[in-house]
Amino acid sequence: MSEEVTKTDPTIKVETSQAAPAEGTQQPNKAQIIGIAVAAVLFIGLIITGAVLLLTGDANTAAKWRDVFIIFMALEMLVIGVAIVILMVQLAVLINLLQNEIRPILESTNQTVNTVKGTAEFLSKNVSDPVIKLNGALAGLKQLINLVKHPGE
Repeated sequence: MSEEVTKTDPTIKVETSQAAPAEGTQQPNKAQIIGIAVAAVLFIGLIITGAVLLLTGDANTAAKWRDVFIIFMALEMLVIGVAIVILMVQLAVLINLLQNEIRPILESTNQTVNTVKGTAEFLSKNVSDPVIKLNGALAGLKQLINLVKHPGE
């Protein structure tokens, strides 16, 4: 048995902290999280303040804001509709790719695998089996010759 000796290099620093994030990703620090939380609270506060002012104001102002909001929602629905159409077109392109590109590749691969399987069976039947039988016969012949040469051993 040999003993394995391990040496350590004093210039190598081993860090016991957590693993570094993947390249291109950054974890937000505490200041960023606090900033995002403050911005969210301010935004919610502005929405609540605007709603209270509209409810306590006159009906004409509320009606104008309602109309603006309805127009905004209609535009948003238009954008969502366009996005859904684009998504459907992309899905159709993907289905076309799968049917016309991937399926023939898979069929060709399957055919190749079947050809290799047939070739392996052919070689096994016509090359390997006769060689194994010949080796067995030669081993038996060698034993017979050894028995004839040295009958008492």
